[in-house]
This record gives sequence, structure tokens and C-alpha cells, in this order.
Amino acid sequence: MLKITPILCRAGTMDNYAYLLTDKATGISAVLDPSEAAPVIAECKRQNICPAYIFNTHHHFDHVEGNLELKEKYGAKIVVGAADLHRIPGADIAVEDGDVFKLGESEAEIIRADGHTIGHVLWYFEKDKALFTGDVLFNLSIGGLFEGTVEQMYGSLQKIKKLPDDVMFYPGHEYTPYGLQELFGPAGDRYAARARERLSAGLPVAPIALGEEKICNPYLAPCNLAEFYQIMAS
Repeated sequence: MLKITPILCRAGTMDNYAYLLTDKATGISAVLDPSEAAPVIAECKRQNICPAYIFNTHHHFDHVEGNLELKEKYGAKIVVGAADLHRIPGADIAVEDGDVFKLGESEAEIIRADGHTIGHVLWYFEKDKALFTGDVLFNLSIGGLFEGTVEQMYGSLQKIKKLPDDVMFYPGHEYTPYGLQELFGPAGDRYAARARERLSAGLPVAPIALGEEKICNPYLAPCNLAEFYQIMAS
């Protein structure tokens, strides 16, 4: 079983989330996408944790800027998608699409998801029903296309849509407020009410079940590439 602790970074500006992941059976931990080191170190100290790994979804600075300080402090190994091996400083281990990486007794499947960047990877803990989407999928929106194409992003979202509805997803930013005004219908009302309640309490909106996100996120609604082009252009 995996213990998941969200850590807000760059609060009030980019509102990134890093995640502290701990395999309960062994106590082995990792930090996913440390945007900055200080809040991660504070949380590790609070939990008396020394992370063995740093997992990255992609190379953008706001997901890796804490890497080197955390590596120096804890001796953690940095694990990245193969396409980012030479553009994330200090990277130690490259993972490919379809690989399984073990964090103690917990296992993450690596899913390549081009679009936001080329070589972006998702970390999918199937047994724990947890998916870390970085900047591919946000609550009610998706990441911008910095390196990839519309076709690549559509293909990556189809990979996510094929995952079970009860999988909970954890995005790389708190961008939920930007999509709330576009929600309609009973499902949208429920999503919006819960999101606003959590935001007002200073809590992350995530995790949300993929089944609910598939209904409410407009970028997951298109059934074909032509429809996806239309929503990307709107």
C-alpha cells in the first residue's frame, strides 16, 4: 500500500504539487516532481522520512527545480523518462514506456504521454489505484502543448481514458478554479461544490476519480481527433 502526501509548492504563483510517496510495507519513499526543495524537506522532516528516490514526470523547471538539493541532502536517486535523461540535471535512472518501477513493494507502471512535452511520463500505481499525471491532465483541463502536437496529446489522453474509472488521479498543479465556470449538469454541480469546498479549506481538489473526470473534463469528452481539434481551438 502507498501513502500519498501532496505538498504545495510555489503557492500563489504556479501552485505546483509535489507528492511524497511512501510504501507502507517497507517505509521506502520517493518524492514526485519536487518543484522546490524547502516545502518537501519540511514535510520529510515532519514525517521523519529520508526519500530514496525522486520521480519526475517531465523536464520543466517547475517540476525538477528541487531535484539537486534533495539529491544532495538525502542521497536520493533521480528517476526520469528516457527522453529526459540528458535534460534533467543529476538524473540517475531512465525509465521507458511500459516499464515497472518498484518502490518497496509498491509498483508503478510507466506510461509515456507526449503532448505537453516530448517524453513526458505518467506514474501509474495500479494496485493502489493512483495515477500521477504531471502536466498532461489537470482537474477540468489539460496542460499546454510546449513540444508536442494536438495528435500526440489526444493519444496520451486516450491512454488515460482507458484506465479504470476508480483510479484516482493526482495532477501537477492546482488549476481547478480555471475550469469551474464551464461545468454544467448534475455531475458538474457535484464536482464544483466539492471543489469549492476543498479550495476554501485550503485543501487540494485532487484526487478525483477518473470516472468523474471523464464526465466533467471537456478535454476528455471528444470521441475522435476531429472533435478534439475543435475543443483545442475553442
